[in-house]
Amino acid sequence: MDRIVGIDYGKKRTGVAVSDPLGIFASALDTVPSANVVDYLKNYTQKESIIRFVVGYPMNLNNEPSEGAKFVDQFLNLLRKHFPLIPVTLEDERFTSKMAFQAMIDGGVKKMERRDKSMVDKISAAIILQSYLDRVANERGRE
Repeated sequence: MDRIVGIDYGKKRTGVAVSDPLGIFASALDTVPSANVVDYLKNYTQKESIIRFVVGYPMNLNNEPSEGAKFVDQFLNLLRKHFPLIPVTLEDERFTSKMAFQAMIDGGVKKMERRDKSMVDKISAAIILQSYLDRVANERGRE
């Protein structure tokens, strides 16, 4: 079954999320050290049929790439090199960390557990992916 992978790339850690086979909802999958993310994705794509990567792209409020975009650009080059047949879509990642933290609070995650930044990263990846899935569904609905 085809799936879409959402990625919240960071200098230290990268959050990974995956869609359901119908492409309706996103689920947080894992957080991996950024140095190992390509190997992680290679392993994952051997087990699952991945039809697209959706990568969170850091933007400022003025719609210009933020300072962190240069690190994401380097990662995008690696992603395209190692997975040339899988298309990559960029999704605005503004406020996803704050949204992930709020989702943890709303979900009843205890204060000590909310300090686990790896949880925030994979939830952020799920928010990025869900944003993409919702946008695509809305565009299809207008046709």
